[in-house]
Amino acid sequence: MDEGKLNELLGQFVTDLGGAFHAVSAVIGDRLGLYRALQATMPATPAEVASAAGAGERYVREWLSGQAAGGYVSYDPRADRFHLTEEQEFALAWPDGMQTAAAFHIPVAVARNVDAVTEAIRTGRGFGWHEHDTSLYEGTERFFRPGYVANLLSSWIPALDGVEERLRAGAKVADVGCGHGASTLLIAESYPESDVIGFDYHGPSIEQARKRASEAGLGTRVSFEVASAAGFPGTGYDLVAIFDALHDMPDPLGAAKHIRAALRPDGTFLLVEPFANDRLEDNLNPVGRLYYGASTTVCVAHSMTAEPRTALGAQAGEARLTELLREAGFTRVRRATETPFNIILEARP
Repeated sequence: MDEGKLNELLGQFVTDLGGAFHAVSAVIGDRLGLYRALQATMPATPAEVASAAGAGERYVREWLSGQAAGGYVSYDPRADRFHLTEEQEFALAWPDGMQTAAAFHIPVAVARNVDAVTEAIRTGRGFGWHEHDTSLYEGTERFFRPGYVANLLSSWIPALDGVEERLRAGAKVADVGCGHGASTLLIAESYPESDVIGFDYHGPSIEQARKRASEAGLGTRVSFEVASAAGFPGTGYDLVAIFDALHDMPDPLGAAKHIRAALRPDGTFLLVEPFANDRLEDNLNPVGRLYYGASTTVCVAHSMTAEPRTALGAQAGEARLTELLREAGFTRVRRATETPFNIILEARP
């Protein structure tokens, strides 16, 4: 046994175990508004942050210390006070920032059902999206929404051939697997001449999306319906989009075929999927670890709930996705653009 390699592995273990507790800590901080309280009072003592957040001072002192150890907040030993750097503020405290702490709701939600997920993996059966704790839906939306805000209108849609012009003039749009409607509402708000509808099989998510639309004053410009990806109604769509959801579906090929049939002959399928290289060895990195972990417990688990149980997984890669789209009848498929977290594919009939 190589003692150096063992110590390296144990060092990784300490990092990961600390990260597991940090996930819980970040969720608590997000729920209690501790990041925002620190932002409002910094440079601050634990007592000042606790007072601003309405939380117990002794707990907050320990929380701040742990967050500082993890690099999520900063500590000045000379003043014995905590603060956030500009980057930490943007990532954690600003309402319109990245809201990275919200992403920790995802693994914490999965952990609440760890016994059931473990049994599903043992038996090879599925564990559906709808069976998870509701905080999974909140965490997923808040994790993905900043990326959509930053990229959908400025980069992804402009990268599609002729789509932006059609949306401005007035297009028929379907957002399939829309969840709480973050992407749907962005499109509807930005292209008021277009008719935008979001579909999702999960009824509670559609109810939440309708509520968000009403709160945003978009209730007359966008609609939401409960429907599956392989059975949503309507034809003649100029644009059909799926954001970070095709790989979760039990029958992604069936969904792609239905989308192909629902599009106009000159329509576009916008497929946004988690970033992945085509070879496993090229995904053995922090982003790959994140997506493989989520895929095991959420994505593959849901895909296994019904036939044909395709289980693409969150690291399917461009080659596999392109093969599926061509099998579904799309003749032109290209990578329109990418981000560190997403591949954006354009498919045409």
